[in-house]
Amino acid sequence: MKVKEVSELAGVSVRTLHHYDEIGLLSPEHTTEAGYRLYSDRDLETLQQILFFKELDLPLKQIKDILRDPSFDRQEALELHRKMLLEKRSRIDRVLDTLEKTIRQAKGEIQMTNEEKFEGFDFSNNPYEQEARERWGDKAVDDSNKKLGSLSQAERKALEEGMNAIYAKLAALRHGPADSDEAQAAIKEWYDFLNGGNFGAHYSLEAFRGLGQMYVDDERFTRNIDKFGEGLARFLRDGMAVYADRNA
Repeated sequence: MKVKEVSELAGVSVRTLHHYDEIGLLSPEHTTEAGYRLYSDRDLETLQQILFFKELDLPLKQIKDILRDPSFDRQEALELHRKMLLEKRSRIDRVLDTLEKTIRQAKGEIQMTNEEKFEGFDFSNNPYEQEARERWGDKAVDDSNKKLGSLSQAERKALEEGMNAIYAKLAALRHGPADSDEAQAAIKEWYDFLNGGNFGAHYSLEAFRGLGQMYVDDERFTRNIDKFGEGLARFLRDGMAVYADRNA
């Protein structure tokens, strides 16, 4: 199958398939003399596997490492996908049920207990925690968790508002040069915010640079950051790298 046909079949863009090829995640087995990519049935199986992993919010780099691991067992992975997606569906169903009840309460049809208002929400398992431990070590993560766990609801809200304010400022600057004085002043605010005791850990300049790179490498972070403005993750990466270089 040609790339356009695969795109229509799988519901992913041609650009995405080209990107998968460029990073070595999914390179078609065959290419015509004219340079057209041709996908085999085995390629389609690999693409399906990639999309299953993406449903679990795994970054592309991690998916690539998993698929290249000699011990990778496709059947075992499929069984695990099924289990995890069923758990995900169950949690979403509970949240939807809470939402439906909340709508009914807003209409005056029912009265919810405080416990019912929060059924289905569970943020005790941070999907990024293991990755953070691998990148920055257990101590930084444990310190951060300890600090965040000690905050009151009002303190957590203030922390979130402070972070959002900095992101909003940076989003307004994202179309300009990342090395401008104004952009670097905002980047410094972000560096100081991270190291100001808010998260209970200290980021060295090199770790700060690495964090900015992860904003782009990990599409989960890119997606969340770019909610403030498309391209903000790339602007942050560039600005944080400039800041690290200038202050080294």
